[in-house]
Amino acid sequence: MPVPRLFRLQKRISDKKKLGIYVHIPFCRSKCQYCDFYSLGGSQKELSDLYLHALPAHIREFGARATEYAVDTVYFGGGTPSFFGADALVRIFNELQRRFDVQTDAEVTFEANPDSASPVLLQKLHSEGFNRMSLGVQNDNDELLKKLGRPHNYEQAVQSVKNARKAGFDNISLDLIYGLPGQTFEQWKATLDHVLELEPEHMSCYGLKVEEGTPLWEYRDCCNLPDEDDQADMYLYACDRLAEAGFRQYEISNFAKPGFESRHNLKYWLGEEYLGFGPSAASDFAGKRFTVRADLMDYIEGVLKGGAVLSECEDIPSRDRAGEYLMLRLRTVQGIDSEEYTRRFLLPFRPIGKLLDRFREMGFVRQDDTHYHLTPKGMLISNKILAELMLAQEKSEPLAKKKR
Repeated sequence: MPVPRLFRLQKRISDKKKLGIYVHIPFCRSKCQYCDFYSLGGSQKELSDLYLHALPAHIREFGARATEYAVDTVYFGGGTPSFFGADALVRIFNELQRRFDVQTDAEVTFEANPDSASPVLLQKLHSEGFNRMSLGVQNDNDELLKKLGRPHNYEQAVQSVKNARKAGFDNISLDLIYGLPGQTFEQWKATLDHVLELEPEHMSCYGLKVEEGTPLWEYRDCCNLPDEDDQADMYLYACDRLAEAGFRQYEISNFAKPGFESRHNLKYWLGEEYLGFGPSAASDFAGKRFTVRADLMDYIEGVLKGGAVLSECEDIPSRDRAGEYLMLRLRTVQGIDSEEYTRRFLLPFRPIGKLLDRFREMGFVRQDDTHYHLTPKGMLISNKILAELMLAQEKSEPLAKKKR
């Protein structure tokens, strides 16, 4: 009996490798005091038009190389995609759909700031297939928002969520930052309570990092930043408060209601394949790791005139992949699987397991059968734990070599 055509088509799609796509939008209304991501502040009409010409050309080029892949996540980040405008975002997304096998149930996310998430933009994006919004709220205190250089107030954030719901979005993520200049523990508690009233499906809570080269770096010593202990208290409180509100922590800084974990970001943490478009965008595709130059004009000219657009491109040796496995999986509550580690990388788990057992006795690690994952207290010192694990891994001899 012949197999029905629809079944054959579904099988071909399911047999394809899964791929995530990231699109970098390097434009913002203004640069925040703490931001070290590649973006340009202010009106950039001429550059925006050129970018909208170059980006689809880059997408077309790679679409021909990805016929064996089915795209199940698309993420528009920045910069501020909402500031770029609905028409431009839809044009890029349509090009992706033409050139790649974007699945009908793909998670399609765009980042937004409250000042540019207008009802018209939200309705347009939702009608064109965008189904997840990541809104940069950051704080509920207008004075703190002003100190950070944010171009919005909290009431605009509240209204943006309401407008997104009216437009049909049922998957909304809200970003917060703690450890802000002059921020107290009580203020952080109030911020969480207020933002939870907006009933998001996903929350990201990031500790402020003062990066060299940002405006905040220049006056870091006189802006009354909370110390590491204060930041740690804020983080641990957020873990408890969000768990109480029904959120599951699935990564160091990310919390979700059941079923609303960011499918796209999980690709990074689980070592899956993704393609990045736009200046500064990174890719892990077809066995190679490569990054686009963090320069908009270099990118535009490289794409349109056939020049180089990458700042680096390399094959990743198996041992380096093993190190990445430890580093990325430790960020997640899924953690490290001893059997998977040995099977994938042919390295002994015993040296790593001994260290993890020691950290478990100290309350920094939990073990569930063959899985090891960090506790919230362990996540606070994840860099220290990882450094010791990586050192033990470097000294270990591959199992295949031992057998010879």
